[in-house]
Amino acid sequence: MDIILRKVRIKDEENLKDVAIKDGKITAIENSIEGSAAREIDAEGRVLIPGLIESHIHLDKALIADRLPNKSGTLAEAIEVTGKLKPTFTREDVEERARKALMMLVKNGTTHIRTHSEFDPSQGFTGFETVMKLKEEFKNLIDMQVVAFPQEGILKAPGTEEMMYKAMDMGADVVGGIPYNDSPAKEHIDLVFEIAKKYDKPIDFHQDFKDDADGITIQYVCEKTIKEGFEGRVSVGHLTSLGALAKEKLNPIIELMAKAKISVMSLPATDLHLGGRKDEYNVRRAVTPVRALRDGGVNMCLATNNIRNAFTPYGNGDLMQVAMLAIPVSHLGGADDLPTVLPMITTNPAKALGLKDYGIEVGKKADLVLLDTKIVNNAIIDIPDRLYIIKNGKITVETEKKIKLNF
Repeated sequence: MDIILRKVRIKDEENLKDVAIKDGKITAIENSIEGSAAREIDAEGRVLIPGLIESHIHLDKALIADRLPNKSGTLAEAIEVTGKLKPTFTREDVEERARKALMMLVKNGTTHIRTHSEFDPSQGFTGFETVMKLKEEFKNLIDMQVVAFPQEGILKAPGTEEMMYKAMDMGADVVGGIPYNDSPAKEHIDLVFEIAKKYDKPIDFHQDFKDDADGITIQYVCEKTIKEGFEGRVSVGHLTSLGALAKEKLNPIIELMAKAKISVMSLPATDLHLGGRKDEYNVRRAVTPVRALRDGGVNMCLATNNIRNAFTPYGNGDLMQVAMLAIPVSHLGGADDLPTVLPMITTNPAKALGLKDYGIEVGKKADLVLLDTKIVNNAIIDIPDRLYIIKNGKITVETEKKIKLNF
């Protein structure tokens, strides 16, 4: 055996376990494993979780907040500011920033990401090609799915439709879309499905990102998903407009989403920052109704979206902090709710991304994180140090702690 993790806590209601790893796979999970390994770690009852999954992020736009600030804090200015900056991005610039963002994610226990990489006629494929290069370079540290993302729209930006097809030919893993930033929105959605069908790839929309529910298209996305047989292969990010709907209007939409097996990536750090900017009192939280969607059978995920740019001027690549933020924002701190949060950054996004060899089970890939906490239910609220991060059966990150108390 290559590694044995001894006395780990996988579930609060179960005994401590030993976990053995060989050739990048989990080979045994037992109360006590006989024999030895090249590396043995005594966890002393600490919590072992599968690697964190960052299901919605923009690497090519990371770490640019200081270049041209979004002073109003609105979505409109964020798009405007970023649109001005993108033509100035060089390959070297994108690579340097994306590399820094990736290292933030890796050291915080993220083993899989889905990154939206954009292109348009004004900037070409500078960022997209760079992210595709980093996908290969970082494959031993983190698995990357790259979304072909038309931030400026497709129909209103001539030349982008051809670029969408070229991006898929260049190896994009997912077809992206942004109906609320294009017109007509339904034609945009139809085109994204057409491309996805041609290349047999999943779809990920930036969806209904507004404070109100006027002109939402999530119902159309669900209907199209079912019609085209794409159930379970469509994800949507943001979806903040649903927070403006009363139950009698919201519930039928949730039922339709569950039927279409749509996955939702809630992005609280960004949505809280940009949303409700015109509210003078009783300022809205401007996030999608996570609890209602979860209770309605929708696969709910939590993700970062951006790190230190015009859309989100903060962040350090720690999904635990994103999940901690979501707990008070989405009322997820109750006794029955708290256990549902950790899956929103692990097993739920694994389902959304279609990962087949993920999880703490014999035969699965050894992508694991040992946390400095001894209670699984506290895995988020403790925001624990990640003591060991294991990717493909190899230890990629170790954390050493020295605390001296002078009382």
